[in-house]
Amino acid sequence: MGRRKRNYEDRLITSERAEELMEEGWRRADLHVHTTCSFDVLPARALHPESLYEKALEMGMDYILFTDHDTIGAYEILGWDREKLVSGVEMSVADPKFAEHELHVNVFELDREDFFELREIAEIERDLKSFVRYLKNRRLPFMYNHPFWFDFHQEPKPSAVLRLAKFFPVLEYNMHELKKKNELTIALAERLNKGIAATTDTHSGKFGHVYTLAKGDNFREFFRNITNGKSYIVTEDLTRELLIDEMNTWIYLIFEKSQRSIGIKSYLTGIKSLDAMVRISRSSLLNCYPILNRTAMNLLYMISNTGLPASFYLYSKENFVKEMVKKIEIGKQK
Repeated sequence: MGRRKRNYEDRLITSERAEELMEEGWRRADLHVHTTCSFDVLPARALHPESLYEKALEMGMDYILFTDHDTIGAYEILGWDREKLVSGVEMSVADPKFAEHELHVNVFELDREDFFELREIAEIERDLKSFVRYLKNRRLPFMYNHPFWFDFHQEPKPSAVLRLAKFFPVLEYNMHELKKKNELTIALAERLNKGIAATTDTHSGKFGHVYTLAKGDNFREFFRNITNGKSYIVTEDLTRELLIDEMNTWIYLIFEKSQRSIGIKSYLTGIKSLDAMVRISRSSLLNCYPILNRTAMNLLYMISNTGLPASFYLYSKENFVKEMVKKIEIGKQK
């Protein structure tokens, strides 16, 4: 992969240092946020695009982006020309011949025509090179999301990530990944001279906990500085405490804040524990007996707060990362 050209060690900063930079004119954005338009987000009012947009304005985010799975629904709801709003989408690209596994790619500053063209390439042509070629021809900013993530039904191909990352200007440091995985991503960005962006990838409305700072009077200039390594990131990695808090947020959303009038029984996240909670909360018995519903919710809170579900999840993830590191040893100089 060639010798290391960048050193991101001094680009990982605290929120206190970030506040100082923002006073000097640096801009802040969370480049990976999901709304109720994503299939794996609960239909809670607090997660509706309008609610999240207003929340982002209140937080003082300089650029507001929503990157739902394979849909631009949030922008059809909000409109495309609101203050600070930048269009975005998280596209799934499955290229079995070249990529060997499914990738998730965030695309920014696209319009409706771009979206439908890209969806056709991703779903019908299934050609990653054509997908990237379109992005470059249209000069659309784009990012390789959680590079070392693999769908649960796919065989991990970590060696393919090293090859695929070369096609992307920016790699993602994802708050919902283990620290070791994010370190692999940073090492890869350094070795390939790529930009790095920190995101929450939130599905529960908790955006802005981590973010990327760069200068730029418009989003294109902002993203160009990220691409060129002229940026800082405020980071946080997946820990036991963070996972417990995330699970408790999901319990709260599932039992108290989701819109029961919506046909949520078909809702699935792919995470067995969360899907089980959804099924429990939607049972006709619980809906008819509020006291029983409250009891079930409190029981799930109690189980979550023991930390056992979080610990089991992290243990399985840590073992997976160890095997991945053995295969690629990306952190070692050749």
